[in-house]
Amino acid sequence: MYLVIVESPAKARTISKLLGSKYRVKASMGHLIDLPKSQLGIDIANNFEPKHITVRGKGKVLRELKEISKKADRVYLATDPDREGEAISWHLSRALEIGEDTPCRVEFHEITKAAVKNAFQSPQRMDMEKVEAQQARRILDRLVGYKISPLLWKKVRPGLSAGRVQSVAVRLICDREDEINAFVKEEYWSLEAELKTPEGRIFTARFHGKKGKKVTLRSQEEVAALLAELEKAVYIVNNVEVKDRKRNPSPPFITSTLQQEAYRKLGFTTKKTMSLAQQLYEGVEIGRKKESTGLITYMRTDSTRVSSAAQEEARRLITEKYGADYLPKKPRHFKAKKGAQEAHEAIRPTSSLREPDEIKNFLGRDLYRLYRLIWERFLASQMAAALLEQVRVDISAGENWFRANGSTIKFPGYTAVYIESRNEGTEDEKEAILPPLEKEQQLMLNSLSPKQHFTQPPPRFTEASLVNAMEEKGIGRPSTYSPTIETIQTRGYVVKEEKALKPDKLGYVVVDLLKYYFPMTVDISFTARLEDQLDRVETGELTRLQVLQEFFEPFEERLKVAEQEMEKIELEEEETDQVCPHCGKNLVKKVGRYGHFLACPGFPDCRFTMRPKVSTGVNCPLCEGEVVERKGKKGRKFFGCSNFPDCEFASPQKPLERKCPECGHYLLEKKSKSGANKVHCGSKECSYVEAEPLKMGSAGKKSGL
Repeated sequence: MYLVIVESPAKARTISKLLGSKYRVKASMGHLIDLPKSQLGIDIANNFEPKHITVRGKGKVLRELKEISKKADRVYLATDPDREGEAISWHLSRALEIGEDTPCRVEFHEITKAAVKNAFQSPQRMDMEKVEAQQARRILDRLVGYKISPLLWKKVRPGLSAGRVQSVAVRLICDREDEINAFVKEEYWSLEAELKTPEGRIFTARFHGKKGKKVTLRSQEEVAALLAELEKAVYIVNNVEVKDRKRNPSPPFITSTLQQEAYRKLGFTTKKTMSLAQQLYEGVEIGRKKESTGLITYMRTDSTRVSSAAQEEARRLITEKYGADYLPKKPRHFKAKKGAQEAHEAIRPTSSLREPDEIKNFLGRDLYRLYRLIWERFLASQMAAALLEQVRVDISAGENWFRANGSTIKFPGYTAVYIESRNEGTEDEKEAILPPLEKEQQLMLNSLSPKQHFTQPPPRFTEASLVNAMEEKGIGRPSTYSPTIETIQTRGYVVKEEKALKPDKLGYVVVDLLKYYFPMTVDISFTARLEDQLDRVETGELTRLQVLQEFFEPFEERLKVAEQEMEKIELEEEETDQVCPHCGKNLVKKVGRYGHFLACPGFPDCRFTMRPKVSTGVNCPLCEGEVVERKGKKGRKFFGCSNFPDCEFASPQKPLERKCPECGHYLLEKKSKSGANKVHCGSKECSYVEAEPLKMGSAGKKSGL
């Protein structure tokens, strides 16, 4: 009998079916051995030697593994192929008394029969440099967290924490908020001319400038003078430029791009994306026999590399499904970013032949949507470029200059399968299909449409754009993005408002203290440089001790200064207008382990607490109460009555004050992906539906000129 140890029961079930009866596959349930929670656990004087203990509650699992290993002919450690997985295997090898030179480590990046069997044919020794890199990160994070956090407890509020990566993430959000608050908006105008050809074809051109130079219109007076001039002008086509443009597909997903695209296209948080991806990687029961099958490759990766076998399979499918024209002459290879782990692959389906719709019935709605996203992105990455014909037309109106842009798709290429979404704050290119136009052709003016705009501040970070910023600046690594974003919200440093991350008062206080007393911990370039050093430990260029010593010496000096000089900060508790039902006092906002909540200020005499209610300004359709925004156990937003539990009204969609014109029942409002509000009757017996027009700000309204 051979013993195989992995992290999770789901992974154990999938691998067990692939290996057969000779192998017994058990799950460690994550780390079994780690630093103690109750103390620092680092012997600083003894070269930062860590003190490892069995994780509380894991003793039974470890004892069971020890007993089974004694009876096994051989033990294989098949934890995840990253630093954390290597560290789990290293701890297990020591606990199970497996010799350091014994080839017991089995590593695979996809849970398929071929990949798993191939890995077991050539087990390796432990990668101690990878273990050293993980231990260096763990010790650094412990030093920062356990040395600074007690100071914050004393000087600010109990229960706070500082983290090497999380503190920098909070700083990014605070700095962005400062930019927004300091932003001074400026007025500008756009001007579009609706023009008509002699054949009666109508199109739109945009004002660009005067006398061959680009001009920005800054005021209503400037626009009014220009309009008077343009009303009398003759419109002549000056130049027509037609050219073909190739648009190449994006690379297959890595961790950060998967998190960003799943957020933008599917509305998933980073935590939800990684949880679903973990399920797809570890195995889902599909097919008539309901066999557990790994559907995607390992989901914590920064590499865009794709195996030649996967490429060839995709190329065969593309040829069969779309035709030879959709296949590039050579397989596509994408340049990886500096420092990427090229031993890993990009996130892709374990088999592109396993099309999403064929297995849809075996997946839940969200698993199916994420798998389809990964499948489409990968297949598109191996397809031919899209070919567009772009037309640019310059039109003169006296001394003034207009431009019209248009494009047509000559060949869809990869866009037949997948089109990447855009980042927040980016504007779509305004291009349309233009009528045939020739140089020196005279056009007729139909109308002029000026529009007033104001420059906009940079947008607040969303989870997607924060991941993008962290990746660009080298803060953290693929495995840390999601837990970092979750931590800064649960600690109360950051709140989410309409999907945007906004710093709370507490976040500002902590960041300001860290900036002053521990500047290195919130310095973006320093944190990025430290990540590079950890990568160099993994490659053997640096030792763990070198990195720790270089960090700790200046850190210890700052710690001494902070302990002596940091003054206590009294944070006033924010009082709300919601009243405690037990004693009548106004509830105050608090921050706990799981984020914000409301509590009675009469504690400990009164221990009433509740989740915050967000007012909607709408009266309950069933009683005299108010409809408030709530969150369920899984964090999903819904609307309920403020008189709960006396009134049990609840709805996933916001009710309106207006009544249904057909049956008199209350109406519900649901916002679509396009931003429009869809209003429908809340009665199941009534089919009344109406679509409200998209709400637009001043930038989308016509001027009164």
